[in-house]
Amino acid sequence: MKRRADIRIGLSGWTYAPWRGAFYPDALPQRAELAFAAAQFRSIEINGTFYGLQKPEAYGRWAQETPEDFVFAVKAPRFITHVKRLEEPLAPLANFFGSGVLRLGAKLGPVLWQFPASFPFDAERIEPFLALLPHDTEAALALAKRHDERLKAPWLEIGEHRPVRHAMEVRHESFRDPRFVALLRKHDVALVCADTVEWPRLMDLTADFAYVRLHGSDELYRSRYSDAALDGWAARIAAWSEGRAIAEGDFAAPEDVARPARREVFVYFDNTDKLHAPEDARRLMRRLGQPVPDIRPEAVVEQVGHITGERPRHRAPGDGSHAAAP
Repeated sequence: MKRRADIRIGLSGWTYAPWRGAFYPDALPQRAELAFAAAQFRSIEINGTFYGLQKPEAYGRWAQETPEDFVFAVKAPRFITHVKRLEEPLAPLANFFGSGVLRLGAKLGPVLWQFPASFPFDAERIEPFLALLPHDTEAALALAKRHDERLKAPWLEIGEHRPVRHAMEVRHESFRDPRFVALLRKHDVALVCADTVEWPRLMDLTADFAYVRLHGSDELYRSRYSDAALDGWAARIAAWSEGRAIAEGDFAAPEDVARPARREVFVYFDNTDKLHAPEDARRLMRRLGQPVPDIRPEAVVEQVGHITGERPRHRAPGDGSHAAAP
C-alpha cells in the first residue's frame, strides 16, 4: 500500500436530539457530547456558524474540550452565501473571521462555503469573492480587523502562522463548467464532493486537500450507506490520499485532470437526519484501516468536568433536553 496523506473522517455537527440514547449514552450529560464525539472522530463540522456568528468564548470552549490532534471544519455564514449571495462580502467576511474563528488556533480546519441550489455559476460574482478569502492566519487577522460595528466583541489575536483552507460546496448544475474548476484552482479552494441525488456530485481536485460530504446517495439526509457504497468511497478516498487517479467519477472538467499528488482528505457524514452518521463514519474508518475507539462515557464526563471546573452531573435516562444544533 502506498503511503497516505492524512484522512480525517467525522460528522456534520454534534448536537442532535435523536442521537441521545443512541450514539450518546443516556447517562452522558449534554455538555459532554462534543467531547464524547471528538474522542471517536478526528474532525467535526461546526454547523452553528452557518446560522449566525458565534462568540469567541464558544470557540475557546470547543477548542478546550477536544483532543490535541483534532480539527474543526467551520461552516461559513449563510448570510454571505444565501442572503447576500456574495454581494458586498467584505464586511460580513471580516465579521466572520473576527467573531472568534481564529481562537481555534491549531484546531481550525477548512472553512466550508455552502451555496444554495438556487445559486448558479457566475464567474463575475464568484471570482472577486474568492480573491478576498484569506489563506493564512495573518491574512485572516488583517481581514478581521476590517469588521464593522455589528461585531460587538471581536477576537483579534492569533498564535503562530498557520494556513487557512477553504472548500466550496455548490448545488446548481451550472457549476459543471471547466471555468469554475479553473477559478477554484487559481485561488486554491477545494471543490466539495457532495454525495446526494439532489445536486451535482463533482470529483474534480482543485486544492492540496479533498473535502467530501456524504449526505445520503439514495435519499437526501436519510440514506444509510450500504457496504458496497462505503467500499466505493473508501477506494476513492484512499486513491486521493495516495495520489492516485480514481477509475471512475463525475467531473466538471474531465479533460483537465489534476496533477497526481497525495492529498489530505476530510470526510463528513450528514445522512439520515444525522441518525446513521456516527455508525457509517465508523464503518468507513474500519475500511480505511483506522482505529475506532471504544469510549467510556464516565471518562468523558470527568474530562469535561476537569476542563470546566464543574462537578460531574448525569442526565437521567429518557431526558429529552435539546439545544440548537451547533
